Amino acid sequence: MIRRILLLSAISLAAVSAADRASKFDVTLYQTTVVNGTAFKAGGAKVELADGKAVLKQGKLTAEIPVKVEMAKDKYAQTRVGYREHQITDISVGGTNKHILFPEAVGGQ
Repeated sequence: MIRRILLLSAISLAAVSAADRASKFDVTLYQTTVVNGTAFKAGGAKVELADGKAVLKQGKLTAEIPVKVEMAKDKYAQTRVGYREHQITDISVGGTNKHILFPEAVGGQ
């Protein structure tokens, strides 16, 4: 009985951990990128999703912006960042089926 409880606890913890990873991920910005008025340099950045918003972090810089998260039919093989000029339009998150649309792509907020 104790083994079953421990096994179920471990499975639950793994599921929560997997969900958390999908909400936090790394991206590579291939050019200078402006997010909600904040300019980020080309290079690595972290993205966190929560409550319909994306928080982009690079060193001490942080920007928060509302996003729309769609679920694709299939998982993406790698993370891809889409641009229009110097603004992110969307991010396809590698290893998941999450497709994140930024305001310009959602409807020009």
